[in-house]
Amino acid sequence: MVGINMNGAIVRIREIEWGRWLTLQTVARALLVVSIALALLLMYAPGVLAHGGAHKVETSIKGQAQEQMPWGIAGSAASVVRIVQVSMGDDMRFSPQTIEVKQGETLRIRVRNSGKLLHEFVIGTPEENAKHAELMIKFPGMEHDAPYMAHVDPGQVGEIIWTFNKPGQFEFACLIAGHYQAGMVGTIRVQAN
Repeated sequence: MVGINMNGAIVRIREIEWGRWLTLQTVARALLVVSIALALLLMYAPGVLAHGGAHKVETSIKGQAQEQMPWGIAGSAASVVRIVQVSMGDDMRFSPQTIEVKQGETLRIRVRNSGKLLHEFVIGTPEENAKHAELMIKFPGMEHDAPYMAHVDPGQVGEIIWTFNKPGQFEFACLIAGHYQAGMVGTIRVQAN
């Protein structure tokens, strides 16, 4: 039986200290496991990094899939009961910082980026947004899109139509790396019927 010694030379196994051989085997196995894990992550990354998960899925009139989220579901333009204007800027703040909603209301939320940086408006639970913000730091180029988020270029306006069919306190935030951590977060209070 042959092996590779610590200097990279091919030698007979009896010429290598048994402990070093086991270390090489352990390293080789670890590299194999890491390679397999990385391959699996890359195969399933679009679902993992694009907010995949087990959510109830419904179909709208237009045939687009809608996911029931803990903070509501995508709404239709015909169901909008009011429009809420939100501005966001490079001071890492939203105005207003709190939105009051009655359970069942569908809002058209128009988000104006008055800054010079890209910002986003993402509705979620504090826990979901915190997890998402951590991912954005690890993967700053991560692309994501969902009906509960709007990515707004400087000087532009984005829009979300959302039905708040679940009562509770939720948040909206800019999850671009560093923005959430700088306090770019607001509150949505959905009052139960």
